[in-house]
Formats: sequence, C-alpha cells, structure tokens
Amino acid sequence: MADDPLVVGNSTDAVILVGGQGTRLRPLTLSAPKPMLPVAGLPFLQHLLARIAEAGITHVVLATSFKAEVFEQHFGDGADLGLELDYVTETEPLGTGGGIRNVLPKLRGDTIMVFNGDVLGGADLGAVLDTHASSRADVTLHLVRVSDPRAFGCVPTDESGRVTEFLEKTEDPPTDQINAGCYVFRREYIEKIPGGRAVSVEREVFPVLLAEGAHVQGHVDNSYWRDMGTPEDFIRGSADVVRGIAPSPALPGQRGEFLVHSGAGVAPGALLIGGTVVGRGAEVGAGARLDGAVLFDGARVEAGATVERSIIGFGARIGPRALVRDAVIGDGANIGARCELLNGARVWPGVDLPDGGLRFSSDV
Repeated sequence: MADDPLVVGNSTDAVILVGGQGTRLRPLTLSAPKPMLPVAGLPFLQHLLARIAEAGITHVVLATSFKAEVFEQHFGDGADLGLELDYVTETEPLGTGGGIRNVLPKLRGDTIMVFNGDVLGGADLGAVLDTHASSRADVTLHLVRVSDPRAFGCVPTDESGRVTEFLEKTEDPPTDQINAGCYVFRREYIEKIPGGRAVSVEREVFPVLLAEGAHVQGHVDNSYWRDMGTPEDFIRGSADVVRGIAPSPALPGQRGEFLVHSGAGVAPGALLIGGTVVGRGAEVGAGARLDGAVLFDGARVEAGATVERSIIGFGARIGPRALVRDAVIGDGANIGARCELLNGARVWPGVDLPDGGLRFSSDV
C-alpha cells in the first residue's frame, strides 16, 4: 500500500504515551521516568523511536507527564534520530484515551499511529499501517497472540479481521489475541474522544466505537511483545534485546550473551552471561559472575560478587563476594561485602548496607 494516501510521508504521525509513573519499577523510577531507564544500555524509549524512524514516520509527539522535562532534555528536537519530536505535557492524569486526545493540537497528518510507552515490541510497523490502509478501517489495533491470554484482556476478530468485542480478563478466553498497545487512528476518530477529562481507550473509546458501528480492524501477528512494567519483565526484555530476540534498530549488529558499553571495565576472570548489560563507566571485578544482570551507567560489582537477574542502578556498588539475585538496587546504593539480597529485595537510592549486614543464610 505504498501509494495509499493514508501512509505516505508526512500524512502519518506517531504518538507515544509516556506519562506513567512506573510505580512497579521503584526505586528506579524515583529518579527517572520508566521510558528513560536503560534497556540494553539505551533509554527504553530510544528503541521504539528507532523502530518508528525505520518505518518511515518522521513526526513523533510524546505525551508526557511524570518528570516530563527529562524527555526533552535527552532527545531535544529529535534530529539526532532523524525525527521531528514534539512534546505535550499533561497537567493532570488523563488516561490513555485522554492522553491521545490531549496531543491533538500537535498532530499534522490524517493517520495517527499510537504507542503505549511501556511495551517492548517487534511488530512490522509498516505492515500494521498497510492493514489499516487496505481495510479502510477507522481504527486498527495491533493484536499479538500469546501462549496464556488469561492475564490480559482479549480481542476477538471475525474472518475478515474486524474486531468484534473487547473482553476483560477471564479464565476461559475465547481467543489468544490480546491488545498489544499499538493503534492506528484516522484523525477524525481522535477528534471524537472527549477532551479535558480522563478517558480509557480500552474501556471507553474502543467499546463505544464498536457500539456505534465504526470499522475497527485487527492486525494479528506473533511478533515479539513484552510489557516492561515489572523488574522481571524489564530484565528479560533487556536480555532479549542483547541477544537479538527482541529486534532493535537502535543496536544494529550488537548481539550475544552480553553487551559491554564504552568506558566500562571488566576484569579478567569475570563471567558475563544471560544477556547481561554493563553500562557506560561501570566496573566488574575479577571473578564476579553476572547472569542476566542489568548494570546502569557507573555501577560497580566488586571481585567475587554474584549478580543474577537483577538491576543495579546508576552509580550503585555491590561489594566483594556479595550475592544479589532477583533484586533491584537503587541509584547510588552501597551493598557491603558478603551481603545477600534475594527474591524480590529492593534497596532504595543511597542506602548503605555494611559488610555482612544482611544475609539469608548462616554461611560465613
């Protein structure tokens, strides 16, 4: 559909909803909004922006709220990414639908592609736009098939791919298709969203469109998809980008069991596996073992320490022979030698645990 007026050049805008507070990722989000936390060493949002640019969309509007200034400080006008970025800040929470409606004054095109800013995805964005254009839909939803849809709202479609209803979570879902958090709107349907109040696109906008007979189309695929809202998913998503399981044009050609960024130091004898990321200026000591670890810039893991499936915040330190497993360590925290932090432990920024100060076993 390259010649269709819906998807040519400047007629398509992108909108990314990045206003959430990321409470499930605290303490990391105390200092930075979730979309700016580093995934495989780059701000999570940068991976999505690179995919948008790759699809040929050049104008992107970021719908911000929490720590809104951080986005513009980092990305500026978007020129370095080959994009034109605009920013719209919510002064009060507006929900997904309200957030989309709130950016209307910044939109230029007739077709608007909307993204939830907390999803790591691998869909072919051009194919989603082609589905929207070829079906002449009013709204198109990207739907992804998952092995266990019970934890999600399901979106059945008919034989032509049209969406028939939106279902809440159920123990007996009639389909494995779930809402993947990517939508394509004709501009006039964004104009129909009520302005000036909180609106849920999933619970209000889409059901109303169906009830009114609008053409809501589904684009269904099996592409990579992960909600990055929890530490477990954040770690797995970062590892998947490192390993090349999750595609990202922001990291071309860099795939393997680990990724060490410029300025980082890894001592001889250290073991890095499981999609581990070592951020800029971070240090890993001799004999340390990092398995599925995410080290933010400036973090330090001392000699003989073990870090498994954990996030180590900016400038945090893990002392010699410490064990950190399935944990989140806040920015600037200091974990003393031989400490053990396991099974969902979270340490707030700047906390100082003395050597041997916290253990889950009686070993010396």
